[in-house]
Amino acid sequence: MEPINVKKLDERAILPTYGSAYSAGADLYACLDETVTIPPGEAVLIHTGLAMEIPEGYAGLIYARSGLATKKGLAPSNKVGVVDPDYRGEIMVSLFNHSKEERIVEHGERIAQLVIAPFLTASWNVVEELEETVRGAGGFGSTGSK
Repeated sequence: MEPINVKKLDERAILPTYGSAYSAGADLYACLDETVTIPPGEAVLIHTGLAMEIPEGYAGLIYARSGLATKKGLAPSNKVGVVDPDYRGEIMVSLFNHSKEERIVEHGERIAQLVIAPFLTASWNVVEELEETVRGAGGFGSTGSK
């Protein structure tokens, strides 16, 4: 396990937890003063009460929790949130309600999962031609034919 420095911005904040020994994502918890209602088709920023020092060369990727998305229709509004290693502010999750009913989020509820993943910083080389591949320029659905 790699240690990550975490600052509690609210004493009630809950540190991320892994559901099992092999979980890739650590659950993030809502840190709320009061219950939040999310109307259908709308998004609300949910506080976690935490700030982190993600190591250089890594990013924190915020994904939906499959149970919350399946059972309640709640998932991050931007699909995948990206927390850069130089960000020191509060980790917040914009939860979008995909359902047709109001949904409630309570303090201490698991709202998303955080995956710490390595990334590359690229430099961009303009070229006249790209290397040929079997796929070539085949786009959406080009590899899915039976």
